[in-house]
Amino acid sequence: MENNTNSYDEKRTVMVTNDDGIDAPGLRALVRVLVSSNRFRVLVCAPDSEKSAVSHSITWRHPVSVKQVDIDGATAYAVSGTPADCTSLGISGALFPSVPDLVISGINMGSNCGYHIVYSGTVAGAREAFFNDIPAVSVSYDWVGGISSVNDYTLAAEACLPIFSVMLTEIRNKNYPLRGFLNIDLPTDVANHKGYKLTRQGKSIFKMGWREVTSERQGGKMLSTMEMETDSAARTETGTSTEAGGHLLFRREVRGAQVDDADTDKQFLQEGYITVTPLGAVSQAEADFHSFFKEWLPSVVQRFSSSAL
Repeated sequence: MENNTNSYDEKRTVMVTNDDGIDAPGLRALVRVLVSSNRFRVLVCAPDSEKSAVSHSITWRHPVSVKQVDIDGATAYAVSGTPADCTSLGISGALFPSVPDLVISGINMGSNCGYHIVYSGTVAGAREAFFNDIPAVSVSYDWVGGISSVNDYTLAAEACLPIFSVMLTEIRNKNYPLRGFLNIDLPTDVANHKGYKLTRQGKSIFKMGWREVTSERQGGKMLSTMEMETDSAARTETGTSTEAGGHLLFRREVRGAQVDDADTDKQFLQEGYITVTPLGAVSQAEADFHSFFKEWLPSVVQRFSSSAL
């Protein structure tokens, strides 16, 4: 009898999380593609509601609640915590009977490039797995309002499938390095992407400001990268102002963008490539910034004493 290499016992276990919530179309599309490929056992442990831009925050002072959710082909749980909580719980052995071979966080609504990686709950979901020596990848789609559609998440997941499959082959063969994790961004026109490009994290970021509003619902939808959706016109709410109780309301807004370096994740994403960026736990300081303190720090006490005279 011929061996079936895709039998259940041969499948590797993949756990999916995100920061847009367990009902988000990006996560659901990713799970459908993983399940339909018949290559993986699929687990899901994701926030029960949107937890965008929470970075690597964790729940510490109180327990999280967990509820099983029906997702075809997967064993899934919704958690009242952050993306980092979900990954930590999902890989702990306390929720699922086995530890996953790979953690995939996404697919996020909006890109995660440059300095935005610091704010991203999606990236944190993968980073938490890396902290625990489990291979991981975060995945984001460069959603543009009025251009993108829900079907683009499916195309994005399908475009990533070769990466996931080969990663798991390397993991099975014990060849996969555990010194970092991957961050993948897919271009807006994912159906016509230019291929895969190994990139480095750049310095792109949207400069944020604040403006006073009179309602919690006033303003457009903010993506998890803190970029406003272009098709979300500001909504002015009528009725009683929330200032009546003595509270003022302020909402973040985009004031501009910092231009990115050349040859970085954001640039190649805008050019239409699927960017694959290796990341570590923390970002190191630039060499010239570090070298400034080599002589400066030993002289601190002497300089302070002199200035105090």
